[in-house]
Amino acid sequence: MYYKNYGNTNMKVSAIGFGCMRYDDADVQAGRLEKCAEVPLYAHENGVNYFDTAPFYCNDKSEEITGIALGQLKRDSFYVSTKANLGTLLGDGKATRENFRRRLETSLKRLKVDYIDFYHLWCIKNLEEYKKVHDSTYKFYEEAKAEGLIKNITISSHMPGEELEEAVGTGLYKGMLIGYNALNFRFRQSGIAAAHAKGMGVVVMNPLGGGLIPQNPDRFAYLAEGSDLSVAQAALRFVASHKEITVALPGCTTKAHVDDALKAVEGLTEKPAVEIYAQYADKGQSINDMCTGCGYCDHCPVGVQIPKYMDAYNMVLLGDSFKNRLAWHWDVTADGAGACIKCGACEKLCTQHLPIMERLAHIAG
Repeated sequence: MYYKNYGNTNMKVSAIGFGCMRYDDADVQAGRLEKCAEVPLYAHENGVNYFDTAPFYCNDKSEEITGIALGQLKRDSFYVSTKANLGTLLGDGKATRENFRRRLETSLKRLKVDYIDFYHLWCIKNLEEYKKVHDSTYKFYEEAKAEGLIKNITISSHMPGEELEEAVGTGLYKGMLIGYNALNFRFRQSGIAAAHAKGMGVVVMNPLGGGLIPQNPDRFAYLAEGSDLSVAQAALRFVASHKEITVALPGCTTKAHVDDALKAVEGLTEKPAVEIYAQYADKGQSINDMCTGCGYCDHCPVGVQIPKYMDAYNMVLLGDSFKNRLAWHWDVTADGAGACIKCGACEKLCTQHLPIMERLAHIAG
C-alpha cells in the first residue's frame, strides 16, 4: 500500500481508503452485518487504514457494520471518518448542543471507538449553506474536540473550486472531503490546490464518478493508455496520483473491489495537479460534448446557476438521470432551469460552444 501524510498532521493514511457507503444491499436488508464487515477487515489486512462512513448510509447500518470491523482491530491501526449536518442534528427545530452530542455519541457507540479521527461538517452545497451550518454547529465541534471525542474537525462539500477556496481560507479545518474525478477535475481543481497549500488533508469521494466512468469504458479508455490497468483502476490512479490529494475513496462492496482499488496505487507516482491537468486537458475527445466546469458561463443576468445545470446534464450524455445529480449534489431544482430568458450570453462565453439554452430547456422539461 502507498501511504501519504494527511495534511500537516503526523497521520500516515493509505492512498486508497475504504468508502463504507456501498455494503452489499441484500446482506444489509437480511441483517447479515457480520458478513458485510468482512470486506473492510479484508481491506485492513491489505494495508487500508482510512475508513469513511456516515449516518444513514446503507439504510443507517453503515456505521454499525463498520464498527463490527473496527472493533476487532487495534485502535492505532486505523483512522475513521464520519459526519453530521443539520439534517442529522435537528430535533426540536434547532441545532442544539444536545442534538449534536446525541448524534456524536451514537456514532461513537456504533463505531466502537472512544474518539473519531475526522468529523465532518457534512454535505455543504454552497457558501450560504456553509455559513449556516458553520455558525450554528462549529462551536459544538470545538467543544467535542477539546474533550478528545474528535481529533480533527473537517468539512465535506460539493461546492465548486472557488467557493471551496473561501471555506479553506478560514483555516478552521484540518481536511476536506470532496467529489473529484476525471469528469469534474477542472471544476474543483482550485479548491484542492488551496487546501493543499493550507496544509489540509484532501479526501476524494466519487473518484469513479458515481460509477459512470467504469460504466462507460470506451469514453474513458484514454485514462488507461500505456498501462495494464482497467478503466476503473486507471480512474482511481488518476485521482490518487495528485500530489494535492491524500486519499481516494472508492465504495467497496466485495473483496474483489478492494483488490481492484489496491492495484490502482501499485508503484504510484505523485504529480502536481497542474501537470495532471496538462496531461489530460487534450484527452478524451469523445467527451468534448460534456461540460468541463470551467465556469466561464456563470454570468447569467437572471441568476440561473448554469455550471450546476451543465454538470447535471453531463449525466444525460452518459446515460444517467440529471435528476439524481440535482437532488444529491446541487442546491438547484429542475424548475430553476426554466428561468432562462434565452439571451444567449452564456453560449457566447462558453469555450466549448455548448448548446446551453437547449440543455436548460431539456432539464426544465
